[in-house]
Amino acid sequence: MSSCPSVRLPAAPFLLRLAAAGGLAAACCGAQAALWGYVDGNGVAHLAQHQVDSRYSLVLGEGPQGRVYGKTDSSTGLLTWLEIAPEVKAVQHLLREASRQTGVDMELLKAVIAVESGFNPKAVSPRGAIGLMQLMPDTADRYATRHELERPAAQRLLDARTNIFTGARMLADLTQRFGSLDLALAAWNAGEGKVRRAGGMPAIDETVAHVHMVLELYWALLQRSLPRQAQEMRLEPAASAPRPQ
Repeated sequence: MSSCPSVRLPAAPFLLRLAAAGGLAAACCGAQAALWGYVDGNGVAHLAQHQVDSRYSLVLGEGPQGRVYGKTDSSTGLLTWLEIAPEVKAVQHLLREASRQTGVDMELLKAVIAVESGFNPKAVSPRGAIGLMQLMPDTADRYATRHELERPAAQRLLDARTNIFTGARMLADLTQRFGSLDLALAAWNAGEGKVRRAGGMPAIDETVAHVHMVLELYWALLQRSLPRQAQEMRLEPAASAPRPQ
């Protein structure tokens, strides 16, 4: 099967909404497929009908349990807040740097933080999860650098930079090991053991809700950010690809 064309787009917003990209992909590669994608460091939006590798996230189509991501307007107020809030702007450079270092999309990190702590760097949950990404001290120690381990987790996780970088390393590792973003987020929330024992998404209401909230917000953020980031769009061929390791 021949590959879909690479489309060079002007510097102005390349699509008013990513849904338009879904229409273009459908016209080129078939209307019934889901759409996966990511934007690389050169501003190229890569879109495919399957998850080519772990960089690709589902942006159109059905996700776990038939949920269609992005089909809601309830996040509009939150999206506006995320664009203007001083506490969000204060860590934008850290999110960008952590994304470059770990390969985790910046908008995904932003979505996780919004759901976990509402961008409160001093948040501590009743269970003992700490900081922006609500990390448990024992788990955070697994992803800490040698230098970071010189300080107790309860102290260092209140530092925005350390918290974000630790959480980004953890999310990158979970995504690689579980092979999909929804299961990585489930493991983040419920623990790796519960996801493995379930053989997929565990039947835990809190975890299912958490995964859906993060993915809904991530999708909404992508809708806003991809037009600003992408200068070119490439549609990958529809031929099947091996599952990411």
